[in-house]
Amino acid sequence: MPPMKLPHHLADTALSRLFLESRFAQDVVTFSLPGGSTLYEAGEEADHIYFLRAGRLGAIRQDEGMDPHFLGVIRPGEPAGEMAMISGTVHSAKVVALRDSEILALSRAAFFKAADEDAKIMAQLARLMIQRARQTASRASLGAPSVFGFYGMTEDVKAREQVEQIAHAIRRLGYSICVMGVEAERSSTEWFSTAEQGHDFILYVAEANETYWKNVVGRQVDRLFLMAKGAGVPEDCVPTLLPEPLLRQRLVDLILIQSADCLLPSGSEAWLDGLPVAQLFHIRDRSDDHYARMARFFTGMAVGLVLSGGGARAYAHIGAIKALRESDTPIDFVCGTSMGAVIAAALAMGWDDEEINWRIRKAFVDSSPLDDIAFPMIAMTRGIKVEERLEEHFGDFQIADLWLPFFCVSSNLTIGTYQLHARGQLRWSLRASLSLPGILPPVNDGDNVLVDGGVMKNLPADVLRNMHRGPIVAVDVSRARGLSANDVARPRSLWRWLWSGEWRQGPPIVALLMRAGTVSTGRDLIASREASDVLVVPNLAGIDIRDWEAFAPAVSAGYVAMKAALERLRHPITDIGRRESRNDYSGA
Repeated sequence: MPPMKLPHHLADTALSRLFLESRFAQDVVTFSLPGGSTLYEAGEEADHIYFLRAGRLGAIRQDEGMDPHFLGVIRPGEPAGEMAMISGTVHSAKVVALRDSEILALSRAAFFKAADEDAKIMAQLARLMIQRARQTASRASLGAPSVFGFYGMTEDVKAREQVEQIAHAIRRLGYSICVMGVEAERSSTEWFSTAEQGHDFILYVAEANETYWKNVVGRQVDRLFLMAKGAGVPEDCVPTLLPEPLLRQRLVDLILIQSADCLLPSGSEAWLDGLPVAQLFHIRDRSDDHYARMARFFTGMAVGLVLSGGGARAYAHIGAIKALRESDTPIDFVCGTSMGAVIAAALAMGWDDEEINWRIRKAFVDSSPLDDIAFPMIAMTRGIKVEERLEEHFGDFQIADLWLPFFCVSSNLTIGTYQLHARGQLRWSLRASLSLPGILPPVNDGDNVLVDGGVMKNLPADVLRNMHRGPIVAVDVSRARGLSANDVARPRSLWRWLWSGEWRQGPPIVALLMRAGTVSTGRDLIASREASDVLVVPNLAGIDIRDWEAFAPAVSAGYVAMKAALERLRHPITDIGRRESRNDYSGA
């Protein structure tokens, strides 16, 4: 096997010499791993340490009840499986080949024998393990994808022009980047490897008619993006050249280019119906803000915002958003539960602070959304007023047509887990996420019964972490002081209760049911804390969960809490876990 040039910060190290020098050759097993194949599964015994000589590996973890989570890439010159082998435990993640790879393997016994002869081997491996552990704890992205491919879907998409705009935005963040098109079609494997080692990011671009070059690109990248015109009709454009390894690991996404005067995308669901993509992004043509958002996504600097449920206390999210915007903190990905989902959807629609204020006031403050009292066969209210207000403000828009990536969660009582809503009609999904048991009638999804997401996942920061590599800001309004005995006391006079208008908030049982449906469990709190980089808990003492008129004090509490959280940070939120540039390496 001919010698291979490793990355300069990993070349000529004790670990590379262990696998590549002739004195250890009798113990090293060399094999090829085709793209898409599995090196080892989570839960398997770790009886070998592996060294990637060429190609690219991806580490994937799947926790119980969660979708597969792409942890990061393993590049040439780096080991795999070392932590489990050293500790004598099973592998915690699955490792697959993202492209055709050359692997060197050394048994546990042979490794420890070599380590006894050369103490530098174990010392270097220990440093690497500590570095990876720190990167995981700090959300650092040195193991994040860095080689991206772009396919133009139709000839009216000038993919190279769009990618150059994204590349310009990435350079402004301080990274070195190279954009390559069909001019590199006949280049050697060595040339591609050298280019990747010399830049922080590589963007390969293939236009719609560049069939051979698409095949080359598909074998080189960590993640692939399909590019199309948002106003186009996705007929007969399903690509036949998508690399199977990336498809299998859900590493193919879609970017729709919207016209410069587009107010809100439309028709995006049709694209998702016809393409096997994991995520959808919208770019307004010639919009610097939209190119900057994509640059943050590629560099792991995109900010995700998670908003919890909490009834009227969720007004605090509006103040938190205002504080983020005043600090020039971008919001690139939004999600939420129950009332938090409603306010997250307002963000994803592209509404500014003023529009969010008047729409939420009109829908929930000017009159109670829960005073259409019903005979309580299924719920205390009929839910008609809530449905009418969701329709008034969100119309028939689809989640796929929102400017920002968005999801909300409901609780599926039929199968006993949370349900993710990342596609479909926006207001229907919000209605499901808002359906507090006993207060609003549940939503039926086929044979499944959906209720408020707060029942099972009131702060879905861990769900967002499963699909988002950047910093996460979570605002939890459910952790304020809960119910007191006064909140559930029987009214002394039924007539006075009716005459005062307090009945519009619902009887005390409403407060009891709302609190029970939005209180976070200990397990949920731990998961949200671990997944959040900034966790904000507004002081909402004295604001009843069903006090829909407490708009101003709740908004103010959210604003104050977010301002305080931002002032405690040493760096902008976008820099949390910021990956180093290759120009910053000083050796290993």
